[in-house]
Amino acid sequence: MRKKITFLGSGNVGSTAAMRLAELDLADIVLVGGVHEGMSAGKALDMDEASPLEKHHSRISGYTNRYTDTEGSDIIVISAGVARRPGMSRDDLLFTNRDIVHSLVKKVVPGSPDAILILVTNPLDAMCHVALEASGFPRNRVIGMAGVLDSARFATFISRELNVSVENVCAFVLGGHGDTMVPLPRYTCVAGIPVTELLGQERLDAIMERTRNGGSEIVSLLKVGSAYYAPACAVKEMCEAILKDKKKIMPCSAYLTGEYGIRDLFVGVPVKLGSDGIEDIIEVSLTGEEHEALERSAESVRTLVRIIRGMDGKKPDSPAGSGPRPRAQTRVKRIRDEVIGQGTCIPK
Repeated sequence: MRKKITFLGSGNVGSTAAMRLAELDLADIVLVGGVHEGMSAGKALDMDEASPLEKHHSRISGYTNRYTDTEGSDIIVISAGVARRPGMSRDDLLFTNRDIVHSLVKKVVPGSPDAILILVTNPLDAMCHVALEASGFPRNRVIGMAGVLDSARFATFISRELNVSVENVCAFVLGGHGDTMVPLPRYTCVAGIPVTELLGQERLDAIMERTRNGGSEIVSLLKVGSAYYAPACAVKEMCEAILKDKKKIMPCSAYLTGEYGIRDLFVGVPVKLGSDGIEDIIEVSLTGEEHEALERSAESVRTLVRIIRGMDGKKPDSPAGSGPRPRAQTRVKRIRDEVIGQGTCIPK
């Protein structure tokens, strides 16, 4: 029986990842979402018509707001959500995407009780908490896509700086998916040679800073929209490792229960990915400075989790706790309701 991957969110990240996976001929693909009726069906049909040219046998289907065909999924990729829009605060984005992810997980989990969830929606690490709690799944079957992308960006910049093949670079990034991520040059190598022996500290610092701002750099260049080719490839790599039971060590957002001194929190760490999802969390020794940086990154995630759980007394659009403006609240609810129905993809 063929494997099945469902994408909740058929925007640029979801549809590009779906196409890349279809080309591997590893699974049938179901797309759910779209900014208008028929968008997912149209994209799925377009991909399906490429199968004779790409020589794959993946069946690809798409729906706007129908979940019956997602039943029996082996992997469910969630990229649905919204980016910040006029009239929305950062807290609005957090609460809006929390509602979207929670609603979608509740709709698909009953039909796919053994699936592995891969989260892409931002803020990534916080949305992993939402999915874990909404699904009731064990921690090994809820995974965040972040470290694979961040490490790829780090490796790209090192490769370009040294003018060497990207295949020679093995990059290492820990922490949350954001500007507090922790690139680790001490564990990053080029053909087995520590990158610290090939680049001076000043150049390494510049590359690490560019890595932290990798997504923002692309957004500033595009003007409209954001990165999706590299994020989609990161999703593809994770799905392939799971479906092929590769036991591949990759940096992912995982729920920690004491590893690295962090408890009850999703943070980016190296994990072994196989058919059971996260099969092991790899702990490496850190210097005092590296551990402090990781803890700062974890604390930024912890703060977001407290907010979505209402543990800090804050309300959306109201840092002082006085409540959102009625007009903004109505707009946010409308956007949230639209996206829950459509599965629109949030960019990375």
